[in-house]
Amino acid sequence: MSSWTIRVRLTVLYGGLFFVAGALLLAVTYLLVEQSLDRRVDANPDLAASFTEGTAPWGLNSDQFADTIRQFRAEQLRFREETMNSLLKQGGIALLGVGGAAAGLGWLVAGRALQPLHRITETAQRIAGADGVGRGLHERIALPGPRDEVKKLADTFDLMVERLDRSFDGQRRFVANASHELRTPLALNRALVELAVTRQGATTETQQLGESLLAVNDRHERLIDGLLMLADAENAITERAPVDLADVAGHVLDQSAAPALETRRDLRPAATTGDPILLERLTQNLVENAIRHNVPDGWVAVSTTTTAGCAVLSVANTGPVVPAYEIETLFQPFRRLHRDRIDGGRGFGLGLSIVRAVARAHGGDAQAQPRPGGGLTVTVTLPSASALSPV
Repeated sequence: MSSWTIRVRLTVLYGGLFFVAGALLLAVTYLLVEQSLDRRVDANPDLAASFTEGTAPWGLNSDQFADTIRQFRAEQLRFREETMNSLLKQGGIALLGVGGAAAGLGWLVAGRALQPLHRITETAQRIAGADGVGRGLHERIALPGPRDEVKKLADTFDLMVERLDRSFDGQRRFVANASHELRTPLALNRALVELAVTRQGATTETQQLGESLLAVNDRHERLIDGLLMLADAENAITERAPVDLADVAGHVLDQSAAPALETRRDLRPAATTGDPILLERLTQNLVENAIRHNVPDGWVAVSTTTTAGCAVLSVANTGPVVPAYEIETLFQPFRRLHRDRIDGGRGFGLGLSIVRAVARAHGGDAQAQPRPGGGLTVTVTLPSASALSPV
């Protein structure tokens, strides 16, 4: 019974209550009819004794009349028994028939009563199934009808989702606006440092200091670019164009410089639709991570294919051993292996965060698996172009 739905439970409750009430009504009716028949049977039980010799009706003597009365009483008792049995049998059949109809009506009434809850559940499932942080929070239940308990629940849910939507939207706008605003002073810093370094008469110490400042400035610019990309990736894709992941991966590999590593390619057609710039950035992040987090004389393998209605991009590499329990933390912003926060290394911990955000913005996902002996295999799955095409 614990696995029964609310609709089944309500139907059983309605049907059970009806059967109990019907059984009580049948029992009361049975007792009343029984008492009524008993009074009729027991009326004038000494009727034969009330007639004296020669006074019996229909020309019968008293003995003959007594026999007639006894036969009449026997017929009354048999009629009483047949009547009670018939009442019990036919009443039971009627109770079962009407009870079954009541259970069916209870099923329909329960379904009708639970429709608002189904609407709330469907909306919550659409929000929960939306890919990306805060994506899908534009959904509202907007339940019509009187302001009863279910209406209050739906309105409270809508209010909660609206506040969450505003919160996530404000967070994304803040990241984007802050990143844009920070670009201007960084560009000014770069221009001033380059001017100081290239000015005639600049000392060696000034040039060395300028190079250090330019490196720090470049690091900050890349961090801001990553934040902007992450903010853009967490927005829904409104305009889509045909993209072949094989072409994107081939172009990224041609642009990536890794002379010390072996590059393995298995690029088969993997057509999808989406934002070409974001998908190129996704592939570039995966390849750069595979090159950066590698070992001497290692290799990087990139493959694309189409399977089960999905375009699949897979990037594997040799590298340090990655514990399976730390895989998910790598997809969180500013989280890297064995380091909770960025610590002055070359990376910022945004690469895989951007990869997953871009994949989910396109209706797909990104997962990683540790390789035996070290390294990772990161697999991005996107809806294929044929799956996204209207029928």
